[in-house]
Amino acid sequence: IAKRRSAATLISYLTPPVTRADLHKQFAELRSMIDRWRTRDPRAHDTQLMPLLEAISAQAERCELSHSATPERIVDAEPWVGELRTQLDEIETALIPFGMHVVGAPMSSDERAETMSAIAEAGGAKEVDPLRLDKLLASHDKGALQAMLTESAVAADKAPELADRLCDAFENLAKECELPALIDALDANFIPPVSGGDLIRNPESLPTGRNLHGFDPFRLPSAFAVIEGERQAKQLIARHVADSGLLPTSVALVLWGTDNLKSEGVAIGQALSLIGARPRFDSYGRLCGAELISLSELGRARIDVLMTLSGIFRDLLPMQTRLLAEAAFLAADADEPLELNPIRRSALAYQEKHGCDLDTAALRVFSNSEGAYGSNVNMLVDSGRWDDESEFADTYTNRKGFAYGRAGAVSQQTELLNEVLGNVDLAYQNLDSVELGITTVDHYFDTLGGISSAVQRAKGDSVPVYIADHTGSGDGKVRTLDEQVALEARTRLLNPKWYESMLDHGYEGVRQIEAHLTNTMGWSATAGGVAPWVYKQASETFILDEDMRRRLAELNPVAASRVANRLIEAQERDYWGADEEQLEALRRAGEDLEDLLEGITGEVAA
Repeated sequence: IAKRRSAATLISYLTPPVTRADLHKQFAELRSMIDRWRTRDPRAHDTQLMPLLEAISAQAERCELSHSATPERIVDAEPWVGELRTQLDEIETALIPFGMHVVGAPMSSDERAETMSAIAEAGGAKEVDPLRLDKLLASHDKGALQAMLTESAVAADKAPELADRLCDAFENLAKECELPALIDALDANFIPPVSGGDLIRNPESLPTGRNLHGFDPFRLPSAFAVIEGERQAKQLIARHVADSGLLPTSVALVLWGTDNLKSEGVAIGQALSLIGARPRFDSYGRLCGAELISLSELGRARIDVLMTLSGIFRDLLPMQTRLLAEAAFLAADADEPLELNPIRRSALAYQEKHGCDLDTAALRVFSNSEGAYGSNVNMLVDSGRWDDESEFADTYTNRKGFAYGRAGAVSQQTELLNEVLGNVDLAYQNLDSVELGITTVDHYFDTLGGISSAVQRAKGDSVPVYIADHTGSGDGKVRTLDEQVALEARTRLLNPKWYESMLDHGYEGVRQIEAHLTNTMGWSATAGGVAPWVYKQASETFILDEDMRRRLAELNPVAASRVANRLIEAQERDYWGADEEQLEALRRAGEDLEDLLEGITGEVAA
């Protein structure tokens, strides 16, 4: 926004180092039990193995891992144990931010090794040993580095390119450019430009300390983004079909500007693919509109896509906003069987009911009014001053009820928005950054949670909410909201590796822990995607543990008090069921923190 409004110079800086979440506490114990199962004596009798199987089942229950009923026969146990092992692997290998970045401070050798390993795996390598990779990069032995990459499942013809990329990233990570660049900028000196992006997938953004520049709007989405968007659209459809057995007829899709800039417009390509359209370019390769893919080429029915844009998307990508609106209109105007074109079916029904033109009935791109940002659902949750969850739907539709047409005109269309919301089968958003999970910042539940709440009110029932996680290596994974929140709770909020790295940063670290908890409750409020055990374990970890409570209070008494009060609020709103003893202990702890806070306030005032 600063660059767009005032031509500001933006000095880039490193994101926090990344690391694998690893297994902690009861998860490590479960892995040990499963390893014992895998190395069992094949000649052992069922009566000898059943106690181990029952112990695995009991430990999985303590870990709150979802699984089918414990097999009654050993011969049926292997797939069941394999299912648990897959869940543990997902937790163990999940990438998480490790602490926070301090401007001008280099990564430690261990942090650098973990980050370089993540870059290598994003480039196609499998199960890279961080320390071995770090030693090879430090030795500048490209031959040995390429050999290691081929051992790690990188194709021989791809290894030299990836090795060069890793060597450049390793060298650029060591450069200290941030503070010198800041001083140069204040002295009105030239700051070299660089394109932004996620460090793991785009190490060319290194070294930091450079002026982030924009993009060519005429070439977004890129050819790669169109192909990748189509792949991700198929992935989403496949997950919904697997869960429900049905092809979705209408999808609510959240689009953010920053994510599309980093990915060259993958989410835009995804929206177009769901509709059954593609971008149209002129003879100079410049974006000039949309065109439909024929039903025969598409191979399925079109999907009615309700696209809600962030304010940043609306401001930075007006051409792409018109592109999406044109794609929806072309689908609504196509002379096709209504059973294969739900966009046209819905638009014609709305047109007949309200006597409007097709241009209005086909509007599917919604955002804030010009100059406004966000749905304000996050502010309601943060304040705690709401009585009924329907308030989130009201707030969302009032803020996001402005439709953007294929000519760029904006009009308030709250009634149309509510009609389209009533047809939605699922809500969806991409997750593109290791640094930011859906519980890291409040923007996710403000947008995706907000629209989920609005769908529930308009439809009279909740719909599945999906998150596509493309933060690691491989093809990414589509998870339900419940699965994604549980994964982030296990790998971040309740993971000692994560919260201890945050506490190393003192005051701000405690504030980040409180923010994660508040954002988690935001999902309970808007979409109901949080299991009760998350709050139970959070209370045991941060408040009912006296030593931890004291640490939080010493570092940041305000945030520590907010953690306790947020857990009590979650209990009062029936998001978890603490027993009387737990609740009383939680209230006493909250009162102690408030007393401490008032004492500090009094001393400062004196």
